[in-house]
Amino acid sequence: MSNPLYEGLFAAHQGKQTTFIIDSQNNTEVSYDAFLKQASQYANAITQQGLQPGDRLVAQVGKSVSTLTLYAACVQAGVVYLPLNTAYTLSEVEYFVQDSGAKLIVCAPESEPGMAEIAKQHNAALMTQSNDGLSGSLPDMAQQLATEFSAVERSVDDIASFLYTSGTTGRSKGAMLTQQNLLSNCNVLKEVWEFTEDDVLLHALPIFHIHGLFVAVNVALKSGAKLLLEPSFNLDRVIEKLPEVTTLMGVPTFYTRLLGDERFNRDLTKQMRLFVSGSAPLLSETHVQFEQRTGHRILERYGMTETNMNTSNPYHGERRAGTVGLPLPNVELKITDPVTGETLPTGEIGQIEVRGSNVFKGYWNMPEKTAEELRSNGYFITGDLGMIDGDGYVSIVGRNKDLIISGGYNIYPKEIELILDEQLGVVESAVIGVPHPDFGETVVGVLVANAESVDLEKIQLAVKEKLARFKHPRKLVIIDELPRNTMGKVQKNILREEYKSLFV
Repeated sequence: MSNPLYEGLFAAHQGKQTTFIIDSQNNTEVSYDAFLKQASQYANAITQQGLQPGDRLVAQVGKSVSTLTLYAACVQAGVVYLPLNTAYTLSEVEYFVQDSGAKLIVCAPESEPGMAEIAKQHNAALMTQSNDGLSGSLPDMAQQLATEFSAVERSVDDIASFLYTSGTTGRSKGAMLTQQNLLSNCNVLKEVWEFTEDDVLLHALPIFHIHGLFVAVNVALKSGAKLLLEPSFNLDRVIEKLPEVTTLMGVPTFYTRLLGDERFNRDLTKQMRLFVSGSAPLLSETHVQFEQRTGHRILERYGMTETNMNTSNPYHGERRAGTVGLPLPNVELKITDPVTGETLPTGEIGQIEVRGSNVFKGYWNMPEKTAEELRSNGYFITGDLGMIDGDGYVSIVGRNKDLIISGGYNIYPKEIELILDEQLGVVESAVIGVPHPDFGETVVGVLVANAESVDLEKIQLAVKEKLARFKHPRKLVIIDELPRNTMGKVQKNILREEYKSLFV
């Protein structure tokens, strides 16, 4: 039977005894063969829960080898894999379960009491897995099952994963990523970044989004490389392990923190082949400092949830600071007028649109939103503003929505504003992103409030209860009134200018 994603990433490694994952959390090494046998056990476990091809599985679990085998099991079983940020609250998770119609939820044991209510309410099965992946009802069950599972038949157009991306209205959208989207992109990245089975990739990213899962893990699988799996980015651990690896994929925060440590130098990085940065803009100064310190030039690329990777600075050739490089092979990218949609001349700023086998199928159960952002000719309107120079290099100059990218995470102001606006004493609010030396951007809440009745500490607590930590405003500011244009729209550009130096 044909299952292109399983055949393209996993099948070739069956029986292979070489190391796939060096698991620093459990101090073990896992061979490709052992990984695939565990994935088959997981596939048997989830199908015994009644999941059929096309059904959705929600996973809010810690980063571990077992979580990666759960992803592989979903590919084998034709189940749509829906990983969630471990910081999401129960109320946030409930939306994803309800919207996706998930048939199975996998969560941490400590989340089981609250998650059981969600599962019951939405007719989903529930299983648990510990943060290290070694215990819980799912791994306990899987260990008793066969290490063989015949991959179910799927086509390149079948959905492999949902990744939710928040909308500016606050309602998250489930981006439907097909087998072809994932497979085509990792095939290209393996070639353009020249990954081979000799590579060891230091993996310190989360595995619930495009970068950590579908770029880092898939490229390693495609090339037969090793993964040094770290639970998260820990500066001391990364510095300790750098001499043992050849590549690192990170967000700008990784690189600014490394540069802040005097141990990070040419000698530490002399065996490194490649440093990749993405998920947020990398400051030109960081590029320059990094090259001066190490002799390496960071390779910056540009992607997003709906499209996987779109562009990359070249592996061979000039890696230009302040740009995200050139369109990847088989990816078409153009700059258009935001109003007319007409293609703009070279050097002019407009909205970025992309087309290719990397571009998603659409938003789950949102045909109108899909039609707004995915043109009938296949071009996706990214919402980013940019330009292409005379040499074809793409630069991102802003966003035509008010998206905030902090430490690689997408944050949509409306979701936070809705909570701020309902707090005692708050008349209205505007949430903006301002420059931050560590996170690229961070969140600031600007409030129009009754100074006598407002309590900023209580407001922060209210936000903390309802939203993941990375969405919390780092600072709340009270002003007399929000700046507005003649149409009454809040001019966030003025607020961003006003508060741009808060953390810089």
